[in-house]
Amino acid sequence: MAVLVINSGSSSIKYQLVEPDDGAIVASGLVERIGEPEGRIEHSDRAGSTETTEPIPDHRAGLQLAFAMFARGGAPLESLGITAVGHRVVHGGKVFTEPTVVTDAVIAEVDKLSALAPLHNPPNLLGIEVARALLPDVPHVAVFDTAFFQTLPPAASTYAIDAELAKKHGVQRYGFHGTSHQYVSQQVASFLGRPGSELNQIILHLGNGASASAVRGGVAVDTSMGLTPLEGLVMGTRSGDIDPGILLHLRRSADMTVDDLDALLNRHSGLKGLSGVNDFRALSELVAAEDKQAALAYDVYVHRLRKYIGAYLVALGRLDVITFTAGVGENAPQVRADALANLAELGIVVDAAANERRAKGPRVISAPESKVAVLVVPTNEELAIARAAAELSG
Repeated sequence: MAVLVINSGSSSIKYQLVEPDDGAIVASGLVERIGEPEGRIEHSDRAGSTETTEPIPDHRAGLQLAFAMFARGGAPLESLGITAVGHRVVHGGKVFTEPTVVTDAVIAEVDKLSALAPLHNPPNLLGIEVARALLPDVPHVAVFDTAFFQTLPPAASTYAIDAELAKKHGVQRYGFHGTSHQYVSQQVASFLGRPGSELNQIILHLGNGASASAVRGGVAVDTSMGLTPLEGLVMGTRSGDIDPGILLHLRRSADMTVDDLDALLNRHSGLKGLSGVNDFRALSELVAAEDKQAALAYDVYVHRLRKYIGAYLVALGRLDVITFTAGVGENAPQVRADALANLAELGIVVDAAANERRAKGPRVISAPESKVAVLVVPTNEELAIARAAAELSG
């Protein structure tokens, strides 16, 4: 039994053909740098790997390339015995609190929620549309990023605005990257050989999109993203936390429309707004070249990250583990070192050598004397989605 998992994100598309029982990957691929001058497509299966570079103007073109890679390898999708397709969908609002079989009605509801996740739900829906057309005879299952954070207590999920207005329009903290946060928190418990119910954790999912969560006893109690995936940490193209008065000021003084402000905060802010690049690898190269704007962008990024670590340490009261995951979290040792620098008095000490050491699996990067364990744990949203899709469709 194999499940095709499609993770159609804001600037990239990841896909995997997974055997959910044992997690074996039959094939996988990545389409990245969508909308940039040169995109990159890589595909791997049991016969080998291929990689190409070419312009990828939008997500539709990217998805078509992803599907075509299977045929180029001599194994069209229709021939691979796929039993289900699992789709990552970012925003489920109050409607979707668990994995759901895709129907036309589900698609319509997810489309309505695009206003809350304008960078994500539209490409998520594109993935569903293309996959349903290509594989119409297998069930398609949507797995929602917001589901894990349905457990947030009212004090964490409620915004301090007019209560009736908030209720009418569904304004609350939903949280995102929930599939990753849930998966990683479970992997941490397994890796440490301790029940998740005993652990207080801070999970730092740092990629082009970035979020932090506080997890007490396996249950999410706070998270940095809010009504939309815009709130919280500094991200590739998104601002993260911002004084809402800035929007009013720009509306009045710069005559910016709602759409202008939406584009500014979601597409032209964050690292890109400060330095001109949103890819963290490109930012690191600019910092190494002593580019002042890039250095400032990096400092702002780390400063915001440290603020959330501190806030969640207090919210949890007792902290057992801090875990870094996702593209930046797993591959940028300098970010990990700077995020946790000078916290020995709080019981957090990073081992410099362990932090620099490259490895594929979960690993400890804290020093022996650290009271709080610091880990790097690769996320695997695809496997989590595959298992949810297999369970629901089986």
